[in-house]
Amino acid sequence: MGTHSIGPIDIAVSGLKAQGQNIRLITSNVANSQTTQTGSGDPYRRVEAVLKAAADPFGGVTVDEVAADMSQFPLVYKPGHPNADAQGYVQMPNVSLPMEMINLNVAARAYQANAAVLKRYQRMVETSLELLR
Repeated sequence: MGTHSIGPIDIAVSGLKAQGQNIRLITSNVANSQTTQTGSGDPYRRVEAVLKAAADPFGGVTVDEVAADMSQFPLVYKPGHPNADAQGYVQMPNVSLPMEMINLNVAARAYQANAAVLKRYQRMVETSLELLR
C-alpha cells in the first residue's frame, strides 16, 4: 500500500475548513452580542476557535477546540430591562463587536488566501494539461 502524500490542495482545504468554522463562531458571537439570557441563566459567553497544526508538518490546520472566553460579563446600567438586578444593572455578553470585526477580517483574509492557493493550483493543472495536448 502506498502512503498518501499531503500536498498544497490538502493544506489549502484544511485552511478553508478551519477558517470557515472560525467565521461561523465569530458570526455566532456577533449575533448573540445582546443575548442576556441563555438556558443556563447567564448571558451568552463568547467562543473562539483554537487552531492547531496537524501532526505532519505539512498537514495543514484543524480546529482543535471551541473555547469559551471566560472573561467577566460587563455590567450595563439598564433599569427596566427584564434581566436587570435590583440596582438596575444587566450582565451583558462578553462580546466586543470591534474585536469580533477584527477577528472576522483576519479569518476572511486567511480563507481568501487558501482559496487563492486552490485557484492557482487549478490553473497550474490546466496549464499542464494544455502542454500535454
